[in-house]
Amino acid sequence: MHSAKSLMWSMDFGEIEKLQHDGDWIALEREMVSAAQNLERGGADFLVICTNTMHKLAVGVERAVSIPLLHIADPTAEKIRHAGLTRVGLLGTAFTMEQEFYKGRLNDKFGLDVLIPDADDRAAVHKVIYTELVAGVINDDSRTIYREVMARLVERGAEAIILGCTEIMLLVGPGDSSVPLFDTTELHALAAVDMALA
Repeated sequence: MHSAKSLMWSMDFGEIEKLQHDGDWIALEREMVSAAQNLERGGADFLVICTNTMHKLAVGVERAVSIPLLHIADPTAEKIRHAGLTRVGLLGTAFTMEQEFYKGRLNDKFGLDVLIPDADDRAAVHKVIYTELVAGVINDDSRTIYREVMARLVERGAEAIILGCTEIMLLVGPGDSSVPLFDTTELHALAAVDMALA
């Protein structure tokens, strides 16, 4: 008979995606900060940004509000550390894989050694996300590409793979990898429930 009391600010991803690929992170931060402040004014006790890539702006969002932000990388990193693993592969958008805002946090705060795919594999992973997964398109050929990318990360020593984009689990699951997969979407949601109940 119960459900969570929650406020949601949903953005038009088409507008967000264009600004991302135009490199206009200043406009994106304005959008994120405005949304966060509106949610705080609406009575939210804490914030979750339900996307990995937009955590590039997490520091600016945190500075703009007085309520805490539950960072999507943290519950994933905690689960990986709890499993006794330290060397992980990271899949996500090119922004998430290549820039320091995400892998730097995993390394600096949790001591994880983060491996990313090579340039061609990163381009392939990114393309599948933006041309297929965000539109709900699930393609067997793309699943094969992801399996091969993950296998190459394992060959380089990855003990686990972080699915660092909220759509990747639509394409691959535990049976597609020889090492554990850590789904940031699920782990973030479960941590948000724990935080709300606490």
